[in-house]
Amino acid sequence: MFHSSVIVVALIFVVFDAGNAMECYVCKDQDGNNGKCLHTIMTCQAEEDQCMTEIKWGTMPYWQAGAKKQFYISKKCATKKMCEKTMKKTLPYCTHVWYEDWRCSECCGGDRCNYFIISGSPKAPAALFPILCGLGIVRLFGLNI
Repeated sequence: MFHSSVIVVALIFVVFDAGNAMECYVCKDQDGNNGKCLHTIMTCQAEEDQCMTEIKWGTMPYWQAGAKKQFYISKKCATKKMCEKTMKKTLPYCTHVWYEDWRCSECCGGDRCNYFIISGSPKAPAALFPILCGLGIVRLFGLNI
């Protein structure tokens, strides 16, 4: 009886543990956020609690003068420590300057949270701030434009 109970408890633990495993979209050096990057899902290891996305712009794998530049997207499961290390490493090169090669990374925590590429999104609210302030002033003073 004791042996059967141990097996049942072990099976419940395995099922419960597998149920808590995070899932991320995974792909490597794809030319856009489509195809493999949106259809390939991986169940992460227990210690991997983040989904990481790396975006590269440039000529790969070898630089050539005059070669066409394009995006390269990679997605994978990662630990929080790996994410922080990669983001720190790529931050100086995350310029989004079209004529230079650049590289950015971002991480998120949650099942399949890396579906969309959101690099540069923090810049959008900053750009909208003056517009929203202007609209607030117009409304405050009742100006008809």
